Amino acid sequence: MSANHGPEGQQTKHQPQTYDSAFLKACRREAVPHTPVWFMRQAGRSLPEYLKVREGVPMLESCMLPELVTEITLQPVRRHKVDAAIYFSDIVVPLKAIGVDLDIKPGVGPVVAEPIRTRADLARLRDLTPEDVHYVTEAIGMLTAELGPTPLIGFAGAPFTLASYLVEGGPSRNHEHTKALMYGDPQLWADLLDRLAEITSAFLKVQIEAGASAVQLFDSWVGALAPADYRRSVMPASTKVFDAVASYGVPRIHFGVGTGELLGLMGEAGADVVGVDWRVPLDEAARRVGPGKALQGNLDPAVLFSTREAVEAKTDEVLAAAKGLEGHVFNLGHGVLPTTDPDALTRLVDYVHTRTAV
Repeated sequence: MSANHGPEGQQTKHQPQTYDSAFLKACRREAVPHTPVWFMRQAGRSLPEYLKVREGVPMLESCMLPELVTEITLQPVRRHKVDAAIYFSDIVVPLKAIGVDLDIKPGVGPVVAEPIRTRADLARLRDLTPEDVHYVTEAIGMLTAELGPTPLIGFAGAPFTLASYLVEGGPSRNHEHTKALMYGDPQLWADLLDRLAEITSAFLKVQIEAGASAVQLFDSWVGALAPADYRRSVMPASTKVFDAVASYGVPRIHFGVGTGELLGLMGEAGADVVGVDWRVPLDEAARRVGPGKALQGNLDPAVLFSTREAVEAKTDEVLAAAKGLEGHVFNLGHGVLPTTDPDALTRLVDYVHTRTAV
């Protein structure tokens, strides 16, 4: 099947204008005019214009307003001239859409009213339909019309990270309830992750069919696991998600925090691009991941609080480590920190583009 067509053979909306963008070329491990740059959490967080339009609007509500989502997603493209936009949303949006009682509490994160810990609880997780997230389809249609040749990245939370929020009831440092379920009732755990893989796959399909040019699966908390546990208890569900969207021909990115020991397995799960946090140099990450994958990363987000000279020196280190890669998308090793100076991000994009121009 041609990469220009979706699974039923229909022309998908993401191909014509964005196909030759530096970002998609790097994801496909092709020659690029410059190293492409985008930032996790670039849509929002540090921008004054974001804080202004979000004023008084709760996080989850803001994810369901297509005009607001469009404006927020476009802001960093306008300001920083990044090579890709990332859809403004939250990883718990599909869970909210299927009726899970949760909220995003400022300063805390997603909080689930009734955690899922028994087989009876599993029945509360129904299938996700496109109608459940009609606002996503609408917003992506508006965005692709505005973005033109700039690709839009869709995203979702990976099954393990979603399960962690559902089982713990919110963010957790030690994931004790999650691990207790994983070790103590492996069949229920497998069924939970499989159900979440189906919901996640459906959510990504909606985004791709609406016009997203690439997708990223965020497994934010999976660095809490040992490799053997990841392979046995998590990887099958992540693989199911990547397989579900493989036929669309869009690049699939996989990212987690503190996942240095898991990089090879995360690539093996089915990603085309493996995201790397700042703890592992990109040349070493390439060795762990193996051939046939592009890498994304990996400047420490805290570096942006230092002097301009220090930022440039650390950026040069990242670019030097990326020299021999088959494909490289420049990014931070995690999301933009909320108090980052937006001008530092703008300068960083320009610096990478200038340093890597062919």
